[in-house]
Amino acid sequence: MILVSQHATQQANGLFASRLARLWQDIHMGSLLFLSPLWPMALAYPKLLEELELRVIHKGQSSLAVEKELFGVNLLELCLALAEFWRLPIWVTRGYKLLINERRDLAKVLRISREKNSPLQQQQLMDADPNLRRWLNQPANTVLLGNGLALAAQNAWNSPHCLRWERLTSLYLQQPLSDVQQQAHQNAASSARIHSEKDLWHPAESLIWPWDARRVRRDNEPAPPPSADALQLWRKHCAQLLQEPSPFINAMHLTTTARDAFMSCGMERVMLLMLDKTSTVLRVNQTAGLPAEAAAMQLFTKESTVLQRLLTQPTQLRMTPANIAQFSALLPAPLKTLFSGQHWLIRSLSNNGKVMLLVVADQGGGALSEISVQAFGKTAQCIERALGIFSHRKA
Repeated sequence: MILVSQHATQQANGLFASRLARLWQDIHMGSLLFLSPLWPMALAYPKLLEELELRVIHKGQSSLAVEKELFGVNLLELCLALAEFWRLPIWVTRGYKLLINERRDLAKVLRISREKNSPLQQQQLMDADPNLRRWLNQPANTVLLGNGLALAAQNAWNSPHCLRWERLTSLYLQQPLSDVQQQAHQNAASSARIHSEKDLWHPAESLIWPWDARRVRRDNEPAPPPSADALQLWRKHCAQLLQEPSPFINAMHLTTTARDAFMSCGMERVMLLMLDKTSTVLRVNQTAGLPAEAAAMQLFTKESTVLQRLLTQPTQLRMTPANIAQFSALLPAPLKTLFSGQHWLIRSLSNNGKVMLLVVADQGGGALSEISVQAFGKTAQCIERALGIFSHRKA
């Protein structure tokens, strides 16, 4: 996210600072700090922002609905509140207020900016509405334009989102769209030379690709396999599960090691649920990589035919884009909310022929690594063996 802010600063400086030389410091600081309310979230919960981008930008879902589901609030309102609380530069708060409260004026300007083949008509339309012209020409808008370009370029340079911000910038600068696009590409290249970091994506990389090429999204490519260190830790956990006599003091001790084994084999989100004595309710026993409130979740078996099938005998179900629609309607809503991707695993574990545990895991919602899937299955076998050893110890 900081790299996006640095790119936005380069865009704002390159496009506007020379024209507004006396305001270059305001442009620089405002464009750099505009996205700063999201920096802590990107650091603490990177997967949430990735999921937001995937569902809104790439799948076309409603941004308001997805933000409410993932964060509980509208992101623009959250950013504005933080900007005011932190006393960020006034141009930052001005940008968020524009996006929240002045959408009608923004829509008017966007319509005018689409008259790309008639600059004279654009000018006539702006001259006919002096208030709108003054609204657009505010220097504070440079901060919003720079960040809009940088964020849109994360998707693709020829996307509708990017073209929208390029047209707005063209109208603001009263320059041909082609000139603005050329300058934006040069600014991106300069930003990449100055700010690029290993293993972090920069939109300048795609400038040398075929124009219609797209960066492959995380949900379309398999997750990377576990590292050698992670696999070594996984083997250690599995060895502990298979140890005789059982080293575990109680069931919670055993399931803690089981959870850690799943995480070390490459899973990013894991939930272990234990069946109650009546065999009607699954209660959360262990979680990792999930919100704290997930620990209080209960699943009633009678409400899901998929759960009933899983609890009949040890079964593994792998969710994929090919079968997610088939099973989604048959799964409990709370579970689908936590694991909202199209790639995840569900497995029931038994002891002495009776299912006792249900494991749900994924790798952030993206396609699963085959190595991790194999390790997941072997881990489940180790846990079943551990349950048997533990039950004999208690007896």
